[in-house]
Amino acid sequence: MATKYQKITPNLWFDGVGEDAARFYTGLFPDSKIGKIFRFGKEGSEIHGNPDGAVMNVEFSLAGQPFLALNGGPLFKFNPSISFFVICETTEEINKLWDQLLEGGETMMPLDQYEWSERYGWLNDRFGLSWQLMKGKLEEVGQKITPLLFFTGNQRGKAEEAIHFYTSVFRDTMVDGILKYDAEDENKFAAGTVKHAQFSIENLKFMAMDSGMENNYPFNEAISFIIDCKDQEEIDYYWSKLSEGGDPEAQQCGWLKDKFGVSWQIVPIEILTGMLADPRKEKTENVTKAFLQMKKFDLEKLQAAYADPAV
Repeated sequence: MATKYQKITPNLWFDGVGEDAARFYTGLFPDSKIGKIFRFGKEGSEIHGNPDGAVMNVEFSLAGQPFLALNGGPLFKFNPSISFFVICETTEEINKLWDQLLEGGETMMPLDQYEWSERYGWLNDRFGLSWQLMKGKLEEVGQKITPLLFFTGNQRGKAEEAIHFYTSVFRDTMVDGILKYDAEDENKFAAGTVKHAQFSIENLKFMAMDSGMENNYPFNEAISFIIDCKDQEEIDYYWSKLSEGGDPEAQQCGWLKDKFGVSWQIVPIEILTGMLADPRKEKTENVTKAFLQMKKFDLEKLQAAYADPAV
Protein backbone atom coordinates (compact mmCIF):
# COMPACT_ATOMS: atom_id res chain seq x y z
CA MET A 1 0.00 0.00 0.00
CA ALA A 2 1.41 3.40 -0.97
CA THR A 3 1.69 6.27 1.48
CA LYS A 4 -1.52 8.27 1.23
CA TYR A 5 -1.54 12.03 0.75
CA GLN A 6 -2.39 13.97 3.89
CA LYS A 7 -2.95 17.70 3.87
CA ILE A 8 -2.13 17.64 7.59
CA THR A 9 1.01 15.84 8.80
CA PRO A 10 2.09 15.33 12.43
CA ASN A 11 5.57 16.74 13.11
CA LEU A 12 7.58 15.26 16.00
CA TRP A 13 10.32 17.34 17.65
CA PHE A 14 13.46 15.48 18.75
CA ASP A 15 16.79 16.50 20.20
CA GLY A 16 19.18 15.03 17.62
CA VAL A 17 17.62 11.54 17.51
CA GLY A 18 14.92 12.10 14.89
CA GLU A 19 16.37 9.61 12.43
CA ASP A 20 16.82 6.97 15.15
CA ALA A 21 13.22 7.46 16.24
CA ALA A 22 11.88 7.29 12.68
CA ARG A 23 13.75 4.04 12.05
CA PHE A 24 12.49 2.61 15.35
CA TYR A 25 8.85 3.45 14.58
CA THR A 26 8.98 2.21 10.98
CA GLY A 27 10.23 -1.13 12.31
CA LEU A 28 7.07 -1.56 14.40
CA PHE A 29 4.27 -1.11 11.90
CA PRO A 30 3.61 -2.84 8.55
CA ASP A 31 3.46 -0.67 5.44
CA SER A 32 5.98 1.78 6.92
CA LYS A 33 9.08 3.36 5.42
CA ILE A 34 11.66 6.13 5.64
CA GLY A 35 11.29 8.85 3.01
CA LYS A 36 13.44 11.89 2.25
CA ILE A 37 16.07 13.03 4.74
CA PHE A 38 16.95 16.73 4.81
CA ARG A 39 20.12 18.14 6.35
CA PHE A 40 21.12 21.41 7.97
CA GLY A 41 23.27 23.85 6.02
CA LYS A 42 25.57 26.53 7.31
CA GLU A 43 22.86 29.16 7.04
CA GLY A 44 21.03 29.66 10.33
CA SER A 45 23.52 27.62 12.37
CA GLU A 46 23.57 30.37 15.01
CA ILE A 47 19.85 29.66 15.52
CA HIS A 48 19.59 25.87 15.21
CA GLY A 49 23.06 25.12 16.61
CA ASN A 50 23.62 22.10 14.35
CA PRO A 51 26.69 21.45 12.20
CA ASP A 52 26.51 21.64 8.43
CA GLY A 53 25.27 18.28 7.12
CA ALA A 54 23.56 17.09 10.33
CA VAL A 55 20.09 15.54 9.88
CA MET A 56 17.41 18.24 10.07
CA ASN A 57 14.25 16.27 9.41
CA VAL A 58 13.13 12.87 8.22
CA GLU A 59 9.98 12.09 6.28
CA PHE A 60 8.52 8.71 7.22
CA SER A 61 5.25 6.85 7.10
CA LEU A 62 3.62 4.46 9.55
CA ALA A 63 0.89 2.13 8.30
CA GLY A 64 0.76 4.29 5.17
CA GLN A 65 0.30 7.54 7.13
CA PRO A 66 2.83 10.39 6.73
CA PHE A 67 4.84 11.77 9.66
CA LEU A 68 7.84 14.07 9.97
CA ALA A 69 10.66 13.88 12.54
CA LEU A 70 12.50 17.15 13.22
CA ASN A 71 15.79 17.52 15.07
CA GLY A 72 14.89 20.80 16.73
CA GLY A 73 17.12 20.65 19.81
CA PRO A 74 16.37 20.46 23.55
CA LEU A 75 13.72 23.22 23.76
CA PHE A 76 10.56 21.08 23.76
CA LYS A 77 9.72 17.69 25.25
CA PHE A 78 6.86 15.33 24.53
CA ASN A 79 4.10 14.96 27.09
CA PRO A 80 0.69 13.20 27.07
CA SER A 81 -1.17 16.32 25.85
CA ILE A 82 -0.93 14.75 22.39
CA SER A 83 -0.69 10.99 22.03
CA PHE A 84 -1.14 8.58 19.15
CA PHE A 85 -4.04 6.17 19.44
CA VAL A 86 -3.40 2.83 17.71
CA ILE A 87 -6.06 0.29 16.81
CA CYS A 88 -4.82 -3.32 17.04
CA GLU A 89 -7.10 -6.02 15.69
CA THR A 90 -5.70 -9.03 17.57
CA THR A 91 -4.46 -9.74 21.08
CA GLU A 92 -1.14 -10.92 19.65
CA GLU A 93 -0.67 -7.64 17.78
CA ILE A 94 -1.43 -5.38 20.73
CA ASN A 95 0.74 -7.41 23.14
CA LYS A 96 3.72 -7.33 20.77
CA LEU A 97 3.41 -3.61 19.98
CA TRP A 98 3.00 -2.77 23.67
CA ASP A 99 6.18 -4.65 24.60
CA GLN A 100 8.17 -2.99 21.80
CA LEU A 101 7.01 0.55 22.59
CA LEU A 102 7.34 0.11 26.36
CA GLU A 103 11.00 -0.97 26.26
CA GLY A 104 12.90 1.92 27.84
CA GLY A 105 9.64 3.83 28.37
CA GLU A 106 7.01 4.14 31.10
CA THR A 107 3.43 3.04 31.71
CA MET A 108 0.64 5.61 32.00
CA MET A 109 -2.17 3.03 32.23
CA PRO A 110 -1.34 -0.71 32.25
CA LEU A 111 -2.28 -2.90 29.31
CA ASP A 112 -5.39 -4.57 30.69
CA GLN A 113 -9.13 -5.04 30.38
CA TYR A 114 -11.21 -1.94 31.10
CA GLU A 115 -14.88 -1.05 31.11
CA TRP A 116 -14.60 0.44 27.61
CA SER A 117 -12.21 -2.09 26.06
CA GLU A 118 -11.25 -5.72 26.39
CA ARG A 119 -7.59 -4.66 25.99
CA TYR A 120 -6.17 -1.16 26.30
CA GLY A 121 -3.02 0.57 27.57
CA TRP A 122 -1.31 3.98 27.58
CA LEU A 123 2.46 4.47 27.65
CA ASN A 124 5.29 6.88 26.93
CA ASP A 125 8.02 5.30 24.79
CA ARG A 126 11.82 5.59 25.12
CA PHE A 127 11.74 8.98 23.34
CA GLY A 128 8.95 10.28 25.58
CA LEU A 129 6.28 10.06 22.87
CA SER A 130 2.88 9.03 24.20
CA TRP A 131 0.87 6.13 22.72
CA GLN A 132 -2.55 4.65 23.50
CA LEU A 133 -3.16 1.12 22.23
CA MET A 134 -6.58 -0.51 22.03
CA LYS A 135 -7.85 -3.76 20.62
CA GLY A 136 -10.63 -2.98 18.20
CA LYS A 137 -11.78 -2.87 14.59
CA LEU A 138 -9.86 -0.66 12.19
CA GLU A 139 -13.00 0.03 10.18
CA GLU A 140 -14.55 1.82 13.17
CA VAL A 141 -11.88 4.54 13.04
CA GLY A 142 -10.74 4.35 9.43
CA GLN A 143 -7.02 4.75 10.11
CA LYS A 144 -4.45 2.81 12.09
CA ILE A 145 -2.88 5.69 14.04
CA THR A 146 -4.88 8.69 15.23
CA PRO A 147 -3.57 11.81 16.99
CA LEU A 148 -5.44 12.41 20.25
CA LEU A 149 -5.66 15.85 21.88
CA PHE A 150 -5.82 15.63 25.68
CA PHE A 151 -7.18 18.79 27.34
CA THR A 152 -5.79 19.22 30.85
CA GLY A 153 -4.98 21.97 33.34
CA ASN A 154 -6.20 25.38 32.13
CA GLN A 155 -7.46 23.79 28.90
CA ARG A 156 -9.57 21.10 30.60
CA GLY A 157 -13.19 21.41 29.52
CA LYS A 158 -12.33 22.97 26.16
CA ALA A 159 -12.23 19.83 24.00
CA GLU A 160 -15.70 20.33 22.54
CA GLU A 161 -15.00 23.99 21.79
CA ALA A 162 -11.78 22.98 20.05
CA ILE A 163 -13.53 20.35 17.93
CA HIS A 164 -16.08 22.88 16.71
CA PHE A 165 -13.34 25.45 16.10
CA TYR A 166 -11.18 23.10 14.00
CA THR A 167 -14.14 21.78 12.01
CA SER A 168 -15.12 25.39 11.24
CA VAL A 169 -11.62 26.34 10.03
CA PHE A 170 -10.97 23.43 7.69
CA ARG A 171 -13.03 22.76 4.60
CA ASP A 172 -13.43 18.96 4.61
CA THR A 173 -14.56 18.00 8.10
CA MET A 174 -16.85 15.70 10.04
CA VAL A 175 -17.66 15.08 13.71
CA ASP A 176 -18.14 11.33 14.20
CA GLY A 177 -19.31 11.60 17.79
CA ILE A 178 -18.81 13.27 21.17
CA LEU A 179 -19.28 11.23 24.35
CA LYS A 180 -19.43 13.23 27.58
CA TYR A 181 -18.89 12.50 31.24
CA ASP A 182 -22.12 12.47 33.24
CA ALA A 183 -23.05 12.44 36.91
CA GLU A 184 -22.93 8.64 36.94
CA ASP A 185 -19.26 8.53 36.01
CA GLU A 186 -16.58 7.85 38.60
CA ASN A 187 -15.06 11.28 37.86
CA LYS A 188 -18.17 13.27 38.76
CA PHE A 189 -16.37 16.63 38.78
CA ALA A 190 -15.80 16.18 35.04
CA ALA A 191 -19.55 15.91 34.23
CA GLY A 192 -20.40 17.70 31.00
CA THR A 193 -16.86 17.59 29.61
CA VAL A 194 -15.68 15.33 26.79
CA LYS A 195 -14.94 11.75 27.75
CA HIS A 196 -14.00 10.79 24.19
CA ALA A 197 -14.63 12.32 20.77
CA GLN A 198 -13.68 11.53 17.22
CA PHE A 199 -13.66 13.93 14.29
CA SER A 200 -11.88 14.42 10.98
CA ILE A 201 -10.33 17.42 9.28
CA GLU A 202 -9.05 17.16 5.70
CA ASN A 203 -9.56 13.36 5.79
CA LEU A 204 -7.31 12.89 8.83
CA LYS A 205 -9.02 11.47 11.91
CA PHE A 206 -8.40 13.10 15.27
CA MET A 207 -9.59 12.18 18.74
CA ALA A 208 -10.06 14.50 21.71
CA MET A 209 -10.78 14.14 25.41
CA ASP A 210 -10.92 16.28 28.51
CA SER A 211 -9.00 14.96 31.47
CA GLY A 212 -11.13 13.21 34.07
CA MET A 213 -8.49 13.93 36.72
CA GLU A 214 -6.58 16.90 38.08
CA ASN A 215 -3.41 17.01 35.98
CA ASN A 216 -1.59 19.44 33.75
CA TYR A 217 0.04 18.49 30.46
CA PRO A 218 0.19 21.71 28.43
CA PHE A 219 0.28 21.57 24.65
CA ASN A 220 3.67 22.59 23.27
CA GLU A 221 5.74 22.63 20.08
CA ALA A 222 7.06 19.08 20.61
CA ILE A 223 4.16 17.93 18.43
CA SER A 224 2.80 20.22 15.75
CA PHE A 225 0.61 19.71 12.71
CA ILE A 226 1.90 20.76 9.30
CA ILE A 227 -0.71 22.09 6.86
CA ASP A 228 0.36 21.70 3.24
CA CYS A 229 -0.60 24.93 1.44
CA LYS A 230 -0.63 25.18 -2.34
CA ASP A 231 -0.47 28.97 -2.63
CA GLN A 232 -0.31 32.28 -0.73
CA GLU A 233 -4.09 32.44 -0.47
CA GLU A 234 -4.17 29.21 1.54
CA ILE A 235 -1.23 30.33 3.69
CA ASP A 236 -3.02 33.60 4.50
CA TYR A 237 -6.31 31.83 5.24
CA TYR A 238 -4.99 29.23 7.68
CA TRP A 239 -2.62 31.68 9.34
CA SER A 240 -5.43 34.17 9.94
CA LYS A 241 -7.92 31.59 11.24
CA LEU A 242 -5.62 29.51 13.43
CA SER A 243 -3.61 32.38 14.93
CA GLU A 244 -6.71 34.22 16.13
CA GLY A 245 -6.54 34.33 19.93
CA GLY A 246 -3.25 32.39 19.92
CA ASP A 247 0.22 33.24 21.16
CA PRO A 248 1.94 35.83 18.90
CA GLU A 249 5.29 35.14 20.61
CA ALA A 250 5.23 31.58 19.25
CA GLN A 251 5.02 32.69 15.61
CA GLN A 252 8.11 32.02 13.52
CA CYS A 253 9.09 30.23 10.30
CA GLY A 254 5.50 29.24 9.54
CA TRP A 255 4.79 28.09 13.12
CA LEU A 256 1.94 29.36 15.26
CA LYS A 257 0.06 28.41 18.41
CA ASP A 258 -3.71 28.51 18.36
CA LYS A 259 -5.94 29.69 21.21
CA PHE A 260 -5.81 26.25 22.85
CA GLY A 261 -2.00 26.07 22.72
CA VAL A 262 -1.84 23.51 19.90
CA SER A 263 0.99 24.18 17.42
CA TRP A 264 0.53 24.32 13.65
CA GLN A 265 2.92 24.86 10.75
CA ILE A 266 1.46 26.67 7.75
CA VAL A 267 3.87 25.63 5.00
CA PRO A 268 3.95 25.61 1.17
CA ILE A 269 5.47 22.12 1.30
CA GLU A 270 5.73 21.29 -2.40
CA ILE A 271 7.23 24.68 -3.28
CA LEU A 272 9.62 24.81 -0.33
CA THR A 273 10.73 21.18 -0.72
CA GLY A 274 11.51 21.78 -4.36
CA MET A 275 13.70 24.75 -3.49
CA LEU A 276 15.51 22.97 -0.67
CA ALA A 277 16.15 19.92 -2.86
CA ASP A 278 18.13 22.03 -5.32
CA PRO A 279 21.68 20.62 -5.58
CA ARG A 280 23.05 24.17 -5.70
CA LYS A 281 23.83 24.77 -2.04
CA GLU A 282 23.95 28.56 -2.45
CA LYS A 283 20.31 28.48 -3.56
CA THR A 284 19.10 26.39 -0.62
CA GLU A 285 21.02 28.52 1.88
CA ASN A 286 19.57 31.71 0.40
CA VAL A 287 16.03 30.30 0.71
CA THR A 288 16.74 29.14 4.27
CA LYS A 289 18.03 32.59 5.21
CA ALA A 290 14.85 34.13 3.79
CA PHE A 291 12.34 31.98 5.63
CA LEU A 292 14.22 32.13 8.93
CA GLN A 293 13.37 35.83 8.95
CA MET A 294 9.64 35.24 8.38
CA LYS A 295 6.75 34.48 10.68
CA LYS A 296 4.07 33.73 8.09
CA PHE A 297 5.52 32.35 4.85
CA ASP A 298 5.70 34.89 2.04
CA LEU A 299 5.92 33.01 -1.26
CA GLU A 300 6.90 36.08 -3.27
CA LYS A 301 9.92 36.70 -1.04
CA LEU A 302 10.85 33.00 -1.05
CA GLN A 303 10.74 32.84 -4.82
CA ALA A 304 12.79 36.04 -5.08
CA ALA A 305 15.43 34.56 -2.75
CA TYR A 306 15.56 31.39 -4.82
CA ALA A 307 15.81 33.28 -8.12
CA ASP A 308 18.41 35.75 -6.86
CA PRO A 309 21.02 35.90 -9.68
CA ALA A 310 23.72 36.72 -7.18
CA VAL A 311 23.69 33.15 -5.82
